[in-house]
Amino acid sequence: MAFSVPGYSPSFKKPPETLRLRRKRVRSLGADLSAGERPEPEPRRAALAAGLPLRPFPAAPAAAGRGGGGPGPAGRNPFARLDNRPRAAAEPLDEPPRGPQQAPGPFSGSNQENDLLREEKFPEGIAVDEFIQTSPGSLSGSDTPPSESTELPADWSIKTRLLFTSPQPFAWADHFKAQEEAEGLVQHCRAAGVTLPRSLQDPKLSTELRCAFQQSLVYWLHPAFPWLTLFPRIGADRRMSGKASPWADDETLQRVLMNDWSVSFTSLYNLLKAKLCPYFYVCTYQFTVLFRAAGLAGSGAATALMSPTTRGVREAMRNEGIEFSLPLIKERGRETRASGTSVGHGEEQAVSDEDEEESFSWLEEMGVRDKIKKPDILSIKLRKEKHEVRTDHRPESVVLVKGANTFMLLNFLINCKSLIAASGPQAGLPPTLLSPIAFRGATMQVLKARSVSVKTQAVSGYRDQFSLEITGPVMPHALHAMTMLLRSSQSGSFSAGLSTHEPTAVFNIRPPADGAPEKGTVREELARCGLHARTLEQLSQAPTLGRSALRSVEVRDYSCSWRS
Repeated sequence: MAFSVPGYSPSFKKPPETLRLRRKRVRSLGADLSAGERPEPEPRRAALAAGLPLRPFPAAPAAAGRGGGGPGPAGRNPFARLDNRPRAAAEPLDEPPRGPQQAPGPFSGSNQENDLLREEKFPEGIAVDEFIQTSPGSLSGSDTPPSESTELPADWSIKTRLLFTSPQPFAWADHFKAQEEAEGLVQHCRAAGVTLPRSLQDPKLSTELRCAFQQSLVYWLHPAFPWLTLFPRIGADRRMSGKASPWADDETLQRVLMNDWSVSFTSLYNLLKAKLCPYFYVCTYQFTVLFRAAGLAGSGAATALMSPTTRGVREAMRNEGIEFSLPLIKERGRETRASGTSVGHGEEQAVSDEDEEESFSWLEEMGVRDKIKKPDILSIKLRKEKHEVRTDHRPESVVLVKGANTFMLLNFLINCKSLIAASGPQAGLPPTLLSPIAFRGATMQVLKARSVSVKTQAVSGYRDQFSLEITGPVMPHALHAMTMLLRSSQSGSFSAGLSTHEPTAVFNIRPPADGAPEKGTVREELARCGLHARTLEQLSQAPTLGRSALRSVEVRDYSCSWRS
């Protein structure tokens, strides 16, 4: 008979009662309890009720479990469960169930099984960090095989960090002399292309290499405030919080900053139109815009990609007469119609009035169309808006503007009031302009470079591992220029991990084919845009990465492989 105990809940069950219910549940499912799950002795019951720690049951003798006159109780592994409670029927077993006459496994009464699993995962003599670096897909987080080629594909995303590793030192990238730094800056301003030999015997003594490396680190920025990091702008509120912003509550100062920004923006676009600037970025607190000159990315006209966008921004662009397309949504819509499958979330095509008419044509053939109520214009419009809103703030919302409409987009961005945050740490701050060449009102900036030499554990002991870290807004031309330099300095063998500003990864989509220009024409027309000839050739190719970006690069014997 059950009796009440002061201080305990009426639903409290003592351990023996819990064991009885578990045995009953196991028997009802047709499973056998192991011999180690036996009722608790009376002293242990009292200790459990008092909350005292208990020692595990001693393992059964080997003779009782493996030899003799019958199948004896198998010893339990005291490390399998720290509290030594018996398993419920719903909990997974450590090993497959055995028949009544089958001998227990060789690791049933010890912790050797855990040791064996650990040895299989991390072989002896190999450090964990080395194992992660050498595992397939470890850099990209994907099991897809890497792509291989003699040249890297064009990557139009902005990188925030590059980490190069090589068995050869990067000592040549440290401690520039004043003369070398000055020559590197002059080479950049004069767009002087430097061609290095295939392999350098002693990179540290190569002045050409060090000047060319300094040249590849230069970029141009507007506006520029030394106490603020102006890239990235999306999600930068926490990083800018607490920093001085004298323009936040001063409308006059905000107006001056915006007028100055408009002049710089217009100057950049004029350089782009004259094919003296290959491309540039406009980075706002909500979206990023990439302007590209005609001839780049396989397009014969100037293009602009804007991502991510919202229905409100797209509607405002329509009201200004800007013609644009949503290439990802239209592309998926064509694939869906061809395959007959439904469109995924956020990628539905807006249903036009003509589509509505076609959807009711079969009713007319059956003679029942008059009896079916047709959706009114308002319902159709609401459904269109619902489909369009689902793409907001997603990569699918990327907008493509081409040709003369890019100039209309310029005017739209200059006059758009929502381009600047009205509150928060970025209030009153104009968008960031990033360019590979100089423009009116721009400030020269240099990416930060740091080389490190460490010793890592390997199978044969310790080995030297050299790394070169680049931080800052690394634009497409800088990434290609650095890989060219490292091929010469590191004898064609190095690895790289690339950190991407994710909102810009979608800029690698392929624009619709519209009569791509010839390579010779592009080289002649963009010869003065400030890019190296090989870099220009790479960026003139149609993008192949799609919605992804380069995540890791491996160069061995001058042959490239990469993951995206």
